[in-house]
Amino acid sequence: MMGNAGTVKLIAFDVDGTLTDGTLVMGPNGEALKLFHARDGLGISLAHRMGYVTGFITGRKSKLVENRGKELQVDFILMGVSNKVEAMESILERHGLTWKEAAYMGDDLNDLPLLKKVGFSGTPADGAWEVRKAADFISALPGGRGAARDFIETILKSQHCWKKAVNSYKGKPVSQ
Repeated sequence: MMGNAGTVKLIAFDVDGTLTDGTLVMGPNGEALKLFHARDGLGISLAHRMGYVTGFITGRKSKLVENRGKELQVDFILMGVSNKVEAMESILERHGLTWKEAAYMGDDLNDLPLLKKVGFSGTPADGAWEVRKAADFISALPGGRGAARDFIETILKSQHCWKKAVNSYKGKPVSQ
């Protein structure tokens, strides 16, 4: 790993190909249906529960993504974004954070500028070759199949708070 997962306070994700497998099922009225993995969702909820700022930055607009973000209680959902670096910059300013404190996971060429700017970057196993080459972390899992959870676990473990996170589900105080 080249980046530093130990300084991360904000974790953001691309959606299509990262939180989903990238397949878009088009409904009869033109709506795109997406499949999300429950384990990725629990990972995002866990990161939020542990005090990390969490959210989505995606080029597409989708009511499904908005609903998923609300369900997971993410801090931000930026859709229809053409410049992900500018979008992240506004989020960092809003939360008083630096680039070094940001992590981002994406899978395709439009994610490259942001992956190169954040303190810790990741991609699913099936991310584009150029993205895998640029990322600090490559999950062993594909997009939409646990890669986001893998990324989150890596960050929490690097900050020595994975046990505390697990204990939060065992009914133990989060301070342990």
